[in-house]
Amino acid sequence: MKIITYNVNGIRSALGKGLITWLMNEKPDVLCLQETKAQPDQIPVDELEALGYHCNWFSAEKKGYSGVGLLSLVKPDNVVQGMGIDKYDAEGRFLRADFGDLSVVSVYHPSGTTGEARQDFKMEWLEDFYDYAYDLLETRPKLIISGDYNICHRPIDIHDPVRNAKNSGFLPEEREWMEDFLNSGFTDSFRYFNKHPHHYTWWSYRAGSRTRNMGWRIDYNMVSPMLKPSMLNAWILPQVVHSDHCPAVVEIER
Repeated sequence: MKIITYNVNGIRSALGKGLITWLMNEKPDVLCLQETKAQPDQIPVDELEALGYHCNWFSAEKKGYSGVGLLSLVKPDNVVQGMGIDKYDAEGRFLRADFGDLSVVSVYHPSGTTGEARQDFKMEWLEDFYDYAYDLLETRPKLIISGDYNICHRPIDIHDPVRNAKNSGFLPEEREWMEDFLNSGFTDSFRYFNKHPHHYTWWSYRAGSRTRNMGWRIDYNMVSPMLKPSMLNAWILPQVVHSDHCPAVVEIER
């Protein structure tokens, strides 16, 4: 079973850049999307459904902002929009689909790059998300949480750890949160299979960053303890260019 997470930085924009053709060739069983930037009625789903995908969306109240989606070749038994926390759910950041005993989440963690208030919001979210995720494990132990976490875990995950040490996304408190999250049981699937540097999932549009591979690895497929033995492989697809992010993939045995 192939699961892909992809921050598309606008689903309509990505569709205009050939997302359908890529999806047709890649054929993931589940595709978790972030930053869709659209209301459900603004998304042209006909082409997606023609490929056999069941489409679920959870959009922000603010138009053109945030939003997550989850596409699957098998229709989910159950879909949960949001975490039941109003201030987060208003931003459309969490969408869960259950397939039998397996649950897959598409999540879009906040960015703190726009100022102190949003960084504070991000840290509040991280604390609440940690609690929510581990509570969820009690009832849904076979769980994959895929998405844009907006955090680089370690220096190997960012092109310039020294100059970015005080930037949101690589702050000590964010990295500490990620360390705690992983030490408590979830597995960073990509790093489980690949220990090498220079693998990233996001590049700034400025200064030819992508061409020069000056990136950040901030998109993850996090796998719960019960599913860890089922992991077969994980990789990223930096050649896929519908967005300033690229897809990250995990394969599990089902």
